[in-house]
Amino acid sequence: MVETRAAPRFRLRKSATAEYWGSKFACTICDLSITGAALEFSDLIRSIGVPARFTLVVPEDGLKLPCHVVWQREYRMGVAFD
Repeated sequence: MVETRAAPRFRLRKSATAEYWGSKFACTICDLSITGAALEFSDLIRSIGVPARFTLVVPEDGLKLPCHVVWQREYRMGVAFD
């Protein structure tokens, strides 16, 4: 299979938080690139109501990354950084 992504992704397991409208939901970054990330939540995404745009906060690295949803499944979603 030919890789067509704009930037290579690196697999990792790093704690993060999806923050929006004063709400915070814990998630795990499963893979990361300079253009986006794959996130995993412990609850169903539709039950927590993640909006199309939010800020991904990675406290360990001191990052606050505005992003938007590119795809989502039950517990996982892909985001692109704005």
